[in-house]
This record gives sequence, structure tokens and C-alpha cells, in this order.
Amino acid sequence: EVQLVESGGGLVQAGGSLRLSCAAPGFAFDDYTIGWFRQAPGKEREGVSCISRRDGTTYYADSVKGRFTISSDNAKNTVYLQMDSLKPEDMAVYYCAADHENAPFLCRNGLGLYWGQGTQVTVSS
Repeated sequence: EVQLVESGGGLVQAGGSLRLSCAAPGFAFDDYTIGWFRQAPGKEREGVSCISRRDGTTYYADSVKGRFTISSDNAKNTVYLQMDSLKPEDMAVYYCAADHENAPFLCRNGLGLYWGQGTQVTVSS
């Protein structure tokens, strides 16, 4: 069974930064698109950013463009989400997911094959 493991969440002041990591021990990401999603209390899950491991294509939600950066470290089989200039509205549980679809499709539809357990991001104002 594929397990995705998120890490890097925590408490940060508005304007600060965090870097989330998504790893899958023993599972090769090579042919997958990896996406970051978030869900705040009382809100629907939102696709934040996705990256295709095959061709490096990326997708960002409008709400995070210019502030978040997704990247992939093939050697470590890990995908990162660098989050800068964090705002209180970024506060949510962040999940990573893996799927074979392209980056825009995965982020817009959120139908990932495999999901992690999530990591909490708290932004204080």
C-alpha cells in the first residue's frame, strides 16, 4: 500500500514562511503527478499546487501564485511546497496526493489515487 507522508507544518506568524515535504517511502514518484491540497474548517478542499514528475509541469491556484513554490527532488523522492508571505487565510490542513493525471487536472479535480494524512499549518495574525 502506498503511503504519502507530509511534514513541515506548524505555527507561523503572518508574513512568515514554511516548507512542506511530501515523501513516499519505497514508492517511486516518477510517473506520477503530486499535488498539494488544503482544507480549512467549514471549507471545501482546495487544490493549491501540483507538479508533474514526468515533465515538470506545475499548476498553482490563483490564491497562492507568487507566494508558493512547488518543487521535486528526484533523488530524495520528495516533493516540497515552499510557502512564503503566509496569510491567515492560508491556515488549513495540507495534504499531498499522487495521481497519474496532469498537474492542472489533479489540482482542479482533486481525485488523487493516494493521499497523505495531512499536516496542520497555522498562521497567526
